[in-house]
Amino acid sequence: MRSVLSIAGSDSSGGAGIQADIKTIAALHLFAQTAITSVTAQNTLGVTDVENIDPAFVELQIETVFRDIRPDAVKIGMVPTAACAHAIAHALASVKAANIVVDPVMVATSGAELSNPEAVHAVRDELFPLATVITPNLYETSILWGCSVATPAEQEQAACELARRFAGPAVLVKGGHLADDASDVLALPNGTVRRFGARRIDNPNTHGTGCTLSSAIACGLACEQTVDEAVAQAKAYLTGALEARLDLGHGSGPLDHMWNNRRIDR
Repeated sequence: MRSVLSIAGSDSSGGAGIQADIKTIAALHLFAQTAITSVTAQNTLGVTDVENIDPAFVELQIETVFRDIRPDAVKIGMVPTAACAHAIAHALASVKAANIVVDPVMVATSGAELSNPEAVHAVRDELFPLATVITPNLYETSILWGCSVATPAEQEQAACELARRFAGPAVLVKGGHLADDASDVLALPNGTVRRFGARRIDNPNTHGTGCTLSSAIACGLACEQTVDEAVAQAKAYLTGALEARLDLGHGSGPLDHMWNNRRIDR
């Protein structure tokens, strides 16, 4: 069985972060391993508090995992501090990790900030060069690009510019926050651009969609799919999880990560 390591924060409500990653990886029939960067007190209404894990211990988690069940891919989510980014980069370089997906998480669905500006710069400078794919949403893309991204044309322009600027990883600019479209744009390092068309699903419960998509992409890479193939299968999985329309909590609720494995009624 192939394995994916998730390096991310814990979501006590189970909808995003480490918990969403584990569910996604398991649903796609791979073995999930974790290195926790922070612990949050949160629910579907928002984040109450965050406790960051010591960067040295984050690094120890990663190195310990790689010494035994070596992951076939790595997903990186919430990186709360620059020191944490340094530790992750050092650990992944030392173990020669491959197939790395970086989801540059900056703000939770509720609007709570999850990374400080120094952490964002460290993720960009130290983790992006190690990545196979990065998966920013429109807000994150605007910060990385330095310009507002609000239309499909700007989305494609930003994806191409970031792929050129970072000169290594493929860049998938997610379109979930576009006004009339939910398509994602993938720009590859060789200049190839592909738009993954998607209709907008009428579902207000979108907590953890970014975590879910990036983990599913990592699963595809772990199974030796191309970046295009991994993104396509990840989007299909995420679409199914949204279409299942799980309705839990009083805010933006979680997805049904097990929709493709369910054999009995809820």
